[in-house]
Amino acid sequence: MAQGRGSAARGSGAAVVALVLLCVLLQGEVAESAVYTVGDRGGWSFNTASWPRGKRFRAGDVLVFKYSPKAHNVVPVSAAGYSSCAAPRGARALTSGNDRVTLKRGANYFICSFPGHCQAGMKVAVTAA
Repeated sequence: MAQGRGSAARGSGAAVVALVLLCVLLQGEVAESAVYTVGDRGGWSFNTASWPRGKRFRAGDVLVFKYSPKAHNVVPVSAAGYSSCAAPRGARALTSGNDRVTLKRGANYFICSFPGHCQAGMKVAVTAA
């Protein structure tokens, strides 16, 4: 009988160790991604095109766009859409005023599609390693 309890205790201990290791690994994965508020304290606004300078972004990092949804939106676009300040037909505009976007590896482009806003500098390009 004592032998059976010992076996169960060892199995239980191994399960606890495995669970702890899993938690550490998951926490490490979460700790690797960073969260950035676009425009910092000013939020998603005009003249944010230079905001990424000096920052190092990685795939999986999260951009938070904070703005008044009555005045602005966020539209992920291609390089061409960024350059021309034009959202393609059927583009999905984010409109919550507190949008979270996970960066993909490479170039990520965003504009405000309200008339004249992108042309006035309400756009941002972020490259994630």
